[in-house]
This record gives sequence, C-alpha cells and structure tokens, in this order.
Amino acid sequence: MSVLTLQPGAAPADEEPPDTGERHRLTAVTGLAALSLDAMASVAYGPEAIVLVLAAAGAHGLGFTLPVTLAIAGLLAVLVASYRQVIAAFPDGGGSYAVARTHLGARTSLVAAASLILDYVLNVAVAVTAGVAALTSAFPGLYDDRLWLCLAVLVLITGVNLRGIVESAKAFIVPTVVFVGPILVLIVVGLFRSHPVSTVTAAGHASVVADNATTVGTLLLLKAFASGCSALTGVEAIANAVPSFRVPRARRAQRAEVALGAVLGLMLIGLSVLIGRFHLQPVEGVTVLAQLADASLGHNWAFYVIQFATMILLALSANTSFGGLPVLLKLLARDNYLPHVFALKADRQVHRHGVLALALVSAALLVFSGGDTNTLVPLFAIGVFVGFTIAQVGMVRHWRLERGKGRLGKALLNGFGAVLTGVATVVVTASKFTEGAWLIVVALPLLVAAFGAVHRAYGRIGERLGLGRIPEAPHRDRSLVIVPVSTLSRLTSEALTAAASLGDEVRAVTVCYPDPEDRTQLHALERAWAEWDPGVPLVRLSCERRSLGRPIAAYVREVAAGEPATRVTVLIPETEPERLWQRLLQNQRGAVVAHAVRRETDAVICRLRFRVL
Repeated sequence: MSVLTLQPGAAPADEEPPDTGERHRLTAVTGLAALSLDAMASVAYGPEAIVLVLAAAGAHGLGFTLPVTLAIAGLLAVLVASYRQVIAAFPDGGGSYAVARTHLGARTSLVAAASLILDYVLNVAVAVTAGVAALTSAFPGLYDDRLWLCLAVLVLITGVNLRGIVESAKAFIVPTVVFVGPILVLIVVGLFRSHPVSTVTAAGHASVVADNATTVGTLLLLKAFASGCSALTGVEAIANAVPSFRVPRARRAQRAEVALGAVLGLMLIGLSVLIGRFHLQPVEGVTVLAQLADASLGHNWAFYVIQFATMILLALSANTSFGGLPVLLKLLARDNYLPHVFALKADRQVHRHGVLALALVSAALLVFSGGDTNTLVPLFAIGVFVGFTIAQVGMVRHWRLERGKGRLGKALLNGFGAVLTGVATVVVTASKFTEGAWLIVVALPLLVAAFGAVHRAYGRIGERLGLGRIPEAPHRDRSLVIVPVSTLSRLTSEALTAAASLGDEVRAVTVCYPDPEDRTQLHALERAWAEWDPGVPLVRLSCERRSLGRPIAAYVREVAAGEPATRVTVLIPETEPERLWQRLLQNQRGAVVAHAVRRETDAVICRLRFRVL
C-alpha cells in the first residue's frame, strides 16, 4: 500500500496550483523583447543623427563620429548602471517618477512623470510613422495612404498588448532577433573589409557634407552628442515596468537592463567604427544604415533583409511604450494623481485602460501629423532626458542617505550622469525649440497642473468620506422605498417585492400630465391598481410639462424634508433584453429618472434589472 504525504499547505497531486498570474509576466528574455524595441530600433537613426550634425563641419567633422559615439556609449553605461540600482531600490516600478517621489519631493516627481508620459506617447507616434515611412519608401504607391497604414499598425499593436504583455513579448521576439542578428553580422563582416563592397545605394544622391569646412567647435560637438542621444530613448522602460516581470522581479529586470545596454552599446560603437572605416558621407534620401549595409554586405538579398527588418522593428518599437506607460499610470493613479481606473488590471495582468488611453492619444497625434515623421521628431526625446536627469539627481540623494559600501563611487557616477543628461536636455531643447519643441515645454507644466487638480479633487473627496478616520458606528434608520410605475406588469410585481424586502414602507409613484390621452391612461392604471390591491399606495404626481425625472425628484425632496429621520431609496425597475441590439428598443425612462434623482437629491438609487429570456 502506498501512502501519499502532503506537506502543510500543499495542494493534492490531482489539483492544479492556484494561478498567481506569474505565467502572464515576463522573463528576462521576453522582457528584453517587449521593452527594448525602442532602444534597439534607435540604432537606425542614432548614428545618422550624429553624422548629419557633424556633416556641417565637412569631412573633418565626420572624423569625430566615433569619439561622440563613445561618449554616448559611456553615458549609456552610466544609465544602465544607474537604472540597475533604480530597479533594486524601487521594485514597484516607476523609474524616475519613483526615485523623485521618494527623494526629490512630489512636485519634481510629477515633472518626471509628465516627461515620461510625453516621451512614451511620442515614441508610439514616431515609431509607427517611421516604420510606415520605410514601407512607403520601398513602395511609393502607398505614400498617400500612410495615415491609414499608421492607424492600422497602431490598432495591431494595441490589440496584441490587450491580449497580455507576455503574448506581446512572444510576438516581438522574432522581429527583434531578425533585426539584431543581421546588424551584428553587418558589423562583423564590415570589420574584415578594407573598403566598401558596394556604393550602389548612395550613387546619384546629393551629399549633405559641407564644403570647405574644417573647424569643429564645442557647440557642434555638443549638438552632435545631444542628437545622438536619441539612441538612448527606451533605456528607462525596463525600470518603469519591473512589476511586469516574474519573480524574482528585480533580478530579472536587472538582467534585461544589462543585456539591453550591452547589445545597444555594441551596435552603436560597431556602426560608428564602420562609418569611419568606409569614410561614409551622408546623402539625401538614403539612410546611413542602408549605406552601411550596402558597403558591408553588398547590394543583395542581405541588404534587403536589413532594410525590411529595420522597417518592421521601427514600427513595432512602439511596444516599449505599451509595456512601460500603463505601469507608470498605475503608480500615478495609486498616488491619486490620475483617475483610479488606471490602476485596475484585467485577467491577463494587463492595465487595459492605460493601454487604451495610450492608443487613443497616439492616434490623435498620428491624425494631427498626417502620418509624417518629420512633424513629430522635433518633439521627441526631450521628455526622456528630463526623466534621465531627475532620476540621476534622485539617485545621488539616495546614496547620500544610504550607508552601504561603495556609496560614494555610486553617487559620483550618478552625479556625472546627471551632468551629461542635463547638458543634453538643454542642448536638445534649445536646438529644436523653434521646430516644435516649444510644445513640450508648454505641455509639461500643463500636465503637472492636471496631476495637481486630480490630486486635490481626490483630497476633497477623501475629506468628505472621512478616509483615514474611524467613522461613527452604523445605526438603523426608518427606510422608505419609492418605486416609479407607469403600467401594471410582472416587472411592477417584481419591483414591489424587492422594495418590500428593502424598506419599512413602500410607495409607488406615477407621473400624470394634463393631456386627455394621458388622463385616460392614468384612470386605467388607477382602476387596475385598485383591482390588484398590492397593499402599496399609488401616489399621483401631477406635472404640467412633459417631464418624468423632475416630478419624482421633487417628491423625493418633499419626503426627505418632511421626514428627516427616514432613509429614502428610489428603486427603478428596468428590463434586461435577451439580445444586445434589443437595448435600442428601450425607452430609457429608468435612466432619465435615475439622472434627475441623482442630480437633485441625496436619495439612494437602486436599479432593478429584470431579465427578459
């Protein structure tokens, strides 16, 4: 005979363990796929942003591409190290918002949150338009339909994310691998070549390199550094979404953060080395990445694989925002700075309202821009640098309060990072101000003001409700239930039965009008009521105008004034049709009465649903 021994608290072998929701969360690998697409895709435009700025100083200026990239890679290393510490110190997510809320005060934390929200929304719009732009470049016939293509891509990404973050991560693993793999192959192959294999892509295109320019000033280098820092957008997304990872959440998120920094840094440095190795010069109408693929791999199928993968990843890099922003909105809602609906989760660990809000605002931006990337790019990346700087300053204060080993070195590292990101913020804002960045400068304080208004509203509600205080003991009041009726039916009987169960006294009320037809119906109802004799009085409410809700609300006010110790409840009977489309057949009388009573009285409203099967 075999004996089955169960440990305390263990489930029997034939029973499944309770679903804790962990299977709907991210591993380090799926987290890298779901939350790093923005950063990974930035190699398509980060090195190009550097080259385009340095081209103003001619061929001599292009020689500074690698030093500027190495400075950006150094900043990337600082940010990755910093956000690893942010993940450990703030495992509930929120990134720079959580850091600032703890160490820099509520106002600064709201600035950080506002900057992150703007960056996340703009990232979706820029990513989708950039991906569609790559598609229309390959197929010019689709150019006039680019707005509809953008909206279709946005609907697709939103739908995947509503299915759950794990499902979205699985869906985006393949595009990420297909992009990163060929880029690394491009770099490795290019390092073994002494000259470009092909220059077909750039042939016939005008160069944008300035002639006879040999001076490279500090301001130009700063501008190139700031422009190239657009490649760092998305680095903070993993720290913002730590709760989306499986346990141990912080450790998995840290691994994903380090992997992101390593892969992104390797690609940025490798591409910059090839730019110098092939003496590449930017030209109009062709991306730098396309020229590098042509020079390293040749104008063949491999070239088209990289172009196609770049197009797909740029479009899908919007998923970074869908992974990070809903968690940030949840934290803001938890702290009473946003409506509490953003803190609710669906059954697949999805903050559905955050996902839908992001999709709607992004769709509005796409319509505003007409699906044009150039309209949105000047607004991009400013918000994330503000968040970077606030997070770095907050972590400096964090290390000052900590007593752990090595805190001085960590504080110096974060302080250095704060200086770099602060400089980048100023330079990017100044250089892009007239191109549309002023909208971000205006939007930030407006968003912070909106947070404050919501917080004050919740504060007033909490004060009225006595939240945080022990309320007075409950007591029983006399209860009067008022039931509006217009005809006799089974619904009327069910409503009076429910009312009798709820209150000490029940009164039925009906509204009558002076029209002869209405008086005839009233007399018929009164005769039927007397014949039925339910033991409930029928009160006639006369009204000169054809209003339904106001006479009932006025009667409720009259009863409440005459019987102040009585709790008044208005029970509104309504039918629940069998089919959804049959709701169109209802007269909405119940909604009208409920609205008037709610607006004009303090009575309790109870809407009784009677299913018609």
